[in-house]
Amino acid sequence: MTATNPTTPLPLWAAPGAGAPLDVLVDVPGSKSLTNRYLVLAALADGPGVLRSALLSRDTRLMAGALETLGIAVDLPTAPEGALAVTPHPVRGHVTIDCGLAGTVMRFLPAVAALADGPVHFKGDVEALARPMGPVIRALQALGVRVDEEGERGRLPFTVHGHGAVRGGHVDVDASGSSQFVSGLLLAAARFEQGLVVRHTGPTLPSLPHIEMTVETLRAAGVQVDDSRPAIWEVAPGPIAARDVRVEPDLSNAAPFLCAALVVGGTVRVPGWPARTTQPGALLPGILERMGARTALTDDVLAVTGTGEIHGVDLDLHAAGEIAPTIAALAVLADSPTRLRGIAHLRGHETDRLAALAQEIGRLGGQAEQTADGLVITPRPLTGGTWRTYADHRMATAGALIGLRVPGVLVEDVATTAKTIPDFVRMWDTMLAGGAAQPGAVAPR
Repeated sequence: MTATNPTTPLPLWAAPGAGAPLDVLVDVPGSKSLTNRYLVLAALADGPGVLRSALLSRDTRLMAGALETLGIAVDLPTAPEGALAVTPHPVRGHVTIDCGLAGTVMRFLPAVAALADGPVHFKGDVEALARPMGPVIRALQALGVRVDEEGERGRLPFTVHGHGAVRGGHVDVDASGSSQFVSGLLLAAARFEQGLVVRHTGPTLPSLPHIEMTVETLRAAGVQVDDSRPAIWEVAPGPIAARDVRVEPDLSNAAPFLCAALVVGGTVRVPGWPARTTQPGALLPGILERMGARTALTDDVLAVTGTGEIHGVDLDLHAAGEIAPTIAALAVLADSPTRLRGIAHLRGHETDRLAALAQEIGRLGGQAEQTADGLVITPRPLTGGTWRTYADHRMATAGALIGLRVPGVLVEDVATTAKTIPDFVRMWDTMLAGGAAQPGAVAPR
């Protein structure tokens, strides 16, 4: 899969520059990864559950809507700070699920659909048709679940034929392309008659913290998971406990705001930063220190302070590939080259992120070369121009970050940030205006 230009013109947003060093508090919305895992477990639980501080973005709304389509009652709050209530019901078939461009929906719900009382058809956005789905499809077929592929092999669209139960047992899966292939099987495994043993067979396993996140959320819901053997996970059959949980802030979504402190200078603070977490974004403070920042965690507030100087680094980001576009944006503004490694799997994300980053950095006059598993970025003088996003929220926020220092950057379709940050532009403007950039806040005039 390669990055391609859109066929029709999309709106352009003039990325604002920064006039002064920052000194702001940015209240980041809840974690998408945790919200959608909690939603799936709540849908399969033994009673009603509640999610507090849940993210309400396109991806999480798609998950909530898909679960409702499957017969689960999901009550969304009317305000960002409200609670999301989930009431489980038997999984319903003879329905169609729209995955949009949400990897968690298309990869977490096929195993749930296998528990339905009839066929469940999966479709998605045009861009979603390029995202790999083969490992999930093959795993379900190996477990005796009929899956009809109606498009390109190993891609959307397809139909899972549920019969009300899945026997379970053992299954091999190559999760080299995405840790979501493993997580999607584990989340439903306790509802399989024999539980499930999943064995990863591929050469690499990216984003392992996301699998650890899945294991931790399962255990917190009373599910027995044995992960004592490398690349093997065993989930025992049994109930999933209904819970009242609070969702952590999305640490990866905090990245562009925290990185702004390095680009502009000054300090950006994010409250609610957990002392212990399975989110890959927890690696961010250490990475930013290597690139020239000072960081401090006081109580639950992470402060990142920069001087405007950014240093190039050699980073293995296999555990936190989702922050790679943000780090790449910093790298083009650095004082020395940067090598990002361990992120070949980004070629199968919302777009081919390696191709997209190389192409867009080059469009602004920079130099970014693809390697077998990443990028080498050599700083060059940059000029303004259109920064294409390819329907990818991380590409949009990367363009905004570069625009802080490079005049005339026009970010295409910045509204794609609604996938995980529903109010990104307002939060960004508020941060630059010196206010507390909170979800839904209005930038000072």
